[in-house]
Amino acid sequence: MAATASRAPAPGGGGIAAMTAAAAAALLEMVANLTIGKKGYEHTAEDMQHIKLQCERIREYCLTAIDADAEAFRSVIAALRLSKDMAGRTEKVQKAFKEAAQVPFELSKQIFIILELSQTVIRKGNSWALTDAAISVLQARAAMRSAFYSVTVNLSSITDQQFIEMMEQAMLELDKRAEVIEQEVLNFYEHR
Repeated sequence: MAATASRAPAPGGGGIAAMTAAAAAALLEMVANLTIGKKGYEHTAEDMQHIKLQCERIREYCLTAIDADAEAFRSVIAALRLSKDMAGRTEKVQKAFKEAAQVPFELSKQIFIILELSQTVIRKGNSWALTDAAISVLQARAAMRSAFYSVTVNLSSITDQQFIEMMEQAMLELDKRAEVIEQEVLNFYEHR
């Protein structure tokens, strides 16, 4: 957090998206842990064990994505600082922007898995911890939206129209599916 608060431009919004996603995974993992081995939840133990392991993997991925996003940003800056008359500069700049767009896009795919897992947790998890599962969903959606902003800002500097259209379509589809899950989970939570 101190690094983000500093005058350094990275880690920035992309890193915060990854950190928020890690928090969402951690909350879901916590609910799974609070369900495993509890009386009355024996029938959910296998599901919760699977969710716990998935969330742990995603949480660790998200934490590494903080550094990956900062590194991608540094690569963009390094490419932009190359001499304008250097052979291949344009290609290097474009490659850096594409990689900088792909890091948060890959993060968004992991966030979507958190949302998918939340569907089981909200229905089968420890009832005393379901608020944490609902908050996980809110955090996951905030992280996904933030990741998409990071993708979009990088797309604005890319000249490969096919790449842009592919990424925009993929984000649109993922966002629609995520919105459906978010509404289902939160409606279930609010009316349980």
